[in-house]
Amino acid sequence: MPPTIPGFTYHRVPVADGVSLNAAVSGSGSPVVLLHGFPQTHLMWRHVAADLAADHTVICPDLRGYGASDKPADTDGSGDGYAKRTMADDIVTLAHALGHDRFALAGHDRGALVAFRAGLDHPDTVTHLACLDVLPTLDMWDVLHGVTAAVGFHLYLMAQPPGLPEELIAAAPDAFFGHFLDLWTNDPRAIPADVRTAYLDACRAAVPSIVADYRASAGVDLAHDQADRGVGNQLRMPVAVLQQDWGAALGFDAAALWRAWAPDLRHSTVTCGHFMAEEAPADVAKALRDLLAR
Repeated sequence: MPPTIPGFTYHRVPVADGVSLNAAVSGSGSPVVLLHGFPQTHLMWRHVAADLAADHTVICPDLRGYGASDKPADTDGSGDGYAKRTMADDIVTLAHALGHDRFALAGHDRGALVAFRAGLDHPDTVTHLACLDVLPTLDMWDVLHGVTAAVGFHLYLMAQPPGLPEELIAAAPDAFFGHFLDLWTNDPRAIPADVRTAYLDACRAAVPSIVADYRASAGVDLAHDQADRGVGNQLRMPVAVLQQDWGAALGFDAAALWRAWAPDLRHSTVTCGHFMAEEAPADVAKALRDLLAR
């Protein structure tokens, strides 16, 4: 059995036809939903979730296509099955099923893209929004240029049509997913052996759905962001963004990019690695508490 978050109760909640999410829940008080990134599961929030559960109801799901949640096949080629709009709808349905009509939402990496879409699509449901170490999809593709874009090689690999990416990654899944766990971590002790094994096991069992999630960001997700930008749709709630200083390396102003989407923004750069909820959980928990107080 993979590790669990101590003190949390696990639920399996139907959110769409044939799709149920695995979710860890604990605490009482105003609800906060925490969404994990790649190549991880809800376990990445274990420290922050335990902290916040002292005075909040904390919900940590595995996203559609990841961990112990269902992984529907993306069969029609539209990408809709793993569009961030679809995945955001999953999270709203999950929260409602657990008794919460409105909630704060924080996401890391892929989960931050789902959170971002939920904030745009469900502004009366998401009360506060935090996005960790990511740019919105439209901006992400815009800032990748020339050889510096090599840092995002996996984005281009998984954007290819179905077949080759899945075959290549499935041939050496531990090497592929482990590469990111190693490269993006400043302090390897932040991801202990049992958690690392759980991440690799979960990813190995989810190659097609993980690729489908990324492929959607080169298609339907991009189209949704472009449509929102075209009509001036913005995030209405208080927003906090924590990021490494990718802008210094790739030549963009991350805060300015985010501010175009989020007028009520507090943007901070961090010195820890990409997996900040595991490397600096006290700092992340404080940032989320500060957000919730706004």
